[in-house]
Amino acid sequence: MSPPSSAAPVAHRQDGHRAALTREILKSERQRARALVIVLSIILALTLAIFLAPWLRAAFPQLSIVTPITTYVPFILYELMVIRLIGRRLASGRDIPRVARFASALIETSLPTVVLNQQIEVVHAEIALGLFAPLLYFLFIVLSTLRLDFWLSLFTGFVAGVQLFVMARWYGVLPAGDIDPRLALAGHLSRSLVLFAGGVIAGWVGTRLRRQFEATLEATSAHDRVTNLFGQHVSPQVVDRLLASGAGTLSEMRRVAVMFVDIRSFTAAARSRQPAEVVARLDSAFAVLVEIVDRNGGVVNKFLGDGFLALFGAPLADARATQRAVIAGREMLEAIALHNLDHADWPIRIGIAVHVGDTVTGTVGSPRRKEYTVIGDTVNLAARIEGLNKEFGAQFLISNEAHLDAGAEAAEAIGLGDVAIRGYDAKVPLWRLA
Repeated sequence: MSPPSSAAPVAHRQDGHRAALTREILKSERQRARALVIVLSIILALTLAIFLAPWLRAAFPQLSIVTPITTYVPFILYELMVIRLIGRRLASGRDIPRVARFASALIETSLPTVVLNQQIEVVHAEIALGLFAPLLYFLFIVLSTLRLDFWLSLFTGFVAGVQLFVMARWYGVLPAGDIDPRLALAGHLSRSLVLFAGGVIAGWVGTRLRRQFEATLEATSAHDRVTNLFGQHVSPQVVDRLLASGAGTLSEMRRVAVMFVDIRSFTAAARSRQPAEVVARLDSAFAVLVEIVDRNGGVVNKFLGDGFLALFGAPLADARATQRAVIAGREMLEAIALHNLDHADWPIRIGIAVHVGDTVTGTVGSPRRKEYTVIGDTVNLAARIEGLNKEFGAQFLISNEAHLDAGAEAAEAIGLGDVAIRGYDAKVPLWRLA
């Protein structure tokens, strides 16, 4: 049988990444539309205030406040419709078709042209081109950066440049005096090129923003993958080191110090208490113990009801793994003794065992849900040793291999001799630390 392909989880991860990026782009588009609604509403209010000024009405009696209302309100309503459409797309997890994005850019960028045309009907075209309408093109070009698409920003700048140039040529704007008309043509063309260049710059900025979004999403995705793989109880420091090293993703043989921790007689004591009280007591004890594992460079690999399995030397290699495990075990016993002072109504005792040896480390599970684990006789023997704490009235037992590896950290250990262990033909030498 051939080994399972990794294409499925990779494809699933890529699909999730694309979906997350699409959501971020849609959110950015919605921010752009909201900004346009606010800015256009402000421009409309200011325009109405100017149109109502007595001096302007006296100079231009043909002006009507209906004109700006019929010009800006449809565009504002259009942007509100865009906001609603984007909201629906976000809710359904669907993207906006690319053609619709370009059509929207064309519609929006035509607003300055409409305003410019209305101003030309009131004043001379040359004067109108010097008013604020041509500047509105830059509003849409700048906000096109939030589309996070180079080609959309480029298209916006192109449309703005072409429309402004066509308006100037359509109304035959020429310079006063004997200036060569070709100079006027060059002037109109240069203004259009500036708008086009603005679109290029906006597209470049939008592309940079998009790449930052992608980098952030990838970093978040990588962090989530590590957290899901090794469990949410892995310390942030270990997660950062795993991300930096890329460790733990492949199956490999590794020498690991395996620690089993069990809360003694917890199940029996829990029978007379409410479930919420049991969970709270268990959580409070685990908080103390797990913090010690983290502090000493270990990783809690699995919670096992009222106990857990911790690893030292995996997924990150550590030459002092056994020493760290022994130090952590001692600190746990001291910490639980202090912890019990605050929980006199329900004191707990723990049993600890440490064994070191070669294990197979790596990920197991389905393509959609994988878990980091260790497999091998080292794990099984460590679990058996922990179970012997009751038999010897001990709290902390270690194997002979762990005793040799720990060196000075286990110097005060008391030898228990060769001990028969269920499931093993040969007796195993054990040492007692507490």
